[in-house]
Amino acid sequence: MRGGGMGFRESRRPGWLALLLLLLCGGAWAQAVPTLDLTPGTTHTPLADYTRYRHDVNASDDTASAFRRLQAGEFAPLPGGKHEFGFQQGAYWFHIGIVNHNPKELRWLLVQRYALSDYIDVYARYPDGRVVHQAGGDALPFESRSIGYRHPNFWIGLPTGERVDLLVRIQSQSSMQVPLDLYTPDAFVDLTRDAQLAIGLYYGILTALFFYNLVLWLTLRDSGYFWYLFHISAFGMVLFTLNGLGFEYLWPHSPWLADKSVPLSICLALIGMLQFARIFLELQDRWRFGNAVALALIGFFVLLGAASLELPYRVSIVIATKAVLFGVAWIAIATVVVLRRGYASAWLFLIAWAMFLLGTTTFSLVAFGILPKTFYTEYGVQMGSALEMLLLSIALGRRYSSLRQENERIINEANLRLERKVAQRTQELRGTLAQLEDAHGRLRDSSRRDGLTGLYNRTYFREAFEDLLVDSLDSGRPLSLLMIDLDHFKNINDRYGHLVGDDCLRWAAHRIGDALRPHKALLARFGGEEFIVGLPGHDLTAAAQVGEILRRQLQQEHCTVRGHQIRISASIGVHAVQSVQDPANSIDAALMAADLALYSAKAKGRDQVCTSNPAFVPM
Repeated sequence: MRGGGMGFRESRRPGWLALLLLLLCGGAWAQAVPTLDLTPGTTHTPLADYTRYRHDVNASDDTASAFRRLQAGEFAPLPGGKHEFGFQQGAYWFHIGIVNHNPKELRWLLVQRYALSDYIDVYARYPDGRVVHQAGGDALPFESRSIGYRHPNFWIGLPTGERVDLLVRIQSQSSMQVPLDLYTPDAFVDLTRDAQLAIGLYYGILTALFFYNLVLWLTLRDSGYFWYLFHISAFGMVLFTLNGLGFEYLWPHSPWLADKSVPLSICLALIGMLQFARIFLELQDRWRFGNAVALALIGFFVLLGAASLELPYRVSIVIATKAVLFGVAWIAIATVVVLRRGYASAWLFLIAWAMFLLGTTTFSLVAFGILPKTFYTEYGVQMGSALEMLLLSIALGRRYSSLRQENERIINEANLRLERKVAQRTQELRGTLAQLEDAHGRLRDSSRRDGLTGLYNRTYFREAFEDLLVDSLDSGRPLSLLMIDLDHFKNINDRYGHLVGDDCLRWAAHRIGDALRPHKALLARFGGEEFIVGLPGHDLTAAAQVGEILRRQLQQEHCTVRGHQIRISASIGVHAVQSVQDPANSIDAALMAADLALYSAKAKGRDQVCTSNPAFVPM
């Protein structure tokens, strides 16, 4: 401990005028302002219930002005007992009246449990007129604190039975959070011991996860592990700076770096989060728009991190804090999107990040004064991030670890009891393979289906149509392709909403499937409101007739969903594959020809059937 390292400064006010004012106003004022009575046995007390405050918007008041405003009743209780005000201009003054009734504890420690306040001035006024001033905050070197601790702190002398008025002035470019607590020396020792244990446990978990996954990355050279390590390191630095540990251990003589490290570490953490999400969710292949947005956000945080070294702290930290919410929200959106697109592993990602995202969001909302500062909102981000990093590490390493352990076990047992265990192991492996084959079959069927309509998806259609195309070319039997697009479907979504639109898609899929069932057709959802049909044994004329039947059935019936009757029509493009060996008869060429016929139907006014043969005249 550095006892009294602040350098106390005393000032005595002129006697008679101040005493006269106190005698005239002191009685009524003392009744209006709540007083904290420190009784024997009290070792720690939060000061929120006894605190009154005033916002000095222009930061123009001096100490004498603040005391006059206090006596004039211009200080108000904390709104709802909440000591979070968000990012604010000017300075805040806080007043606490204290009477110490414990003769064994004459020296108490005032702790500001928020590490990022820039300037903190504490004025203690005693009954004899003395005013003792102490200065602190992270704009001053770390050694200027009364005790070498991550949160600003001040020794306060409290004589027995005498009222002491504390005025605390705080001015900061960071979030205005002022959780003030008063501790006896012994209680503060207990606090620091418990806090250091919890912090050490958290960073111990992060360190263990870091080195464990570092070994895996060096072994497997998987970029996912690298960005996971980057995320661990960057987010660990975020909490290190936000909790005041960076100022305490890394740059105690550089208030400038203590300020700049906060937005810079936030930017690095978001870069790691977004890049890891891109790789884990496979956005480049599964959602190109989401991947582009993620890359744009990464570029934004790179620029913001560089700019934060020059921008005023108030500007950079507000932008960074708001951007955290947007980055977190975008990761959640991307996860939901790839889930809807059939990427089952995203469930594990979503579960692993759920607590972390909640903790990060609440931490940001506390910074803006939207949520109160409680144990869960203050430390939820540590708890959530620890669980998230642990689960992600398990997800990344589980398969590799389980396969390695299984291989080692099999090899050891084979070496020790090879003759006796061969038949048994073979039987077990057969059973395992059978289960895997069954599971693979179920997964394969699931991967073939569109989640909304239950029809085959585009990927499976290409595989199945390739087989139909080969069979058609080998046997000489005709083969046709229908491309179906529901007309003006965007208007349905815009007018009735996407849920109604989804119901209409399912209705249309069922009607099309019922109409095609006698023709042994291959039906799939091609994407959006488009469907694709393979018609084996149908030439261009027959396929066009089937298309006309489909068009009429859709036109004549109304889709009744959620209390709405909606008329749905379709434009249909038809193409017949020539039964000769020719590169022009590939599946891509056939899809292009059917698509051109579909666009021809749209160009002619929609709700009609067109073929890829301009000379064809429908019957």
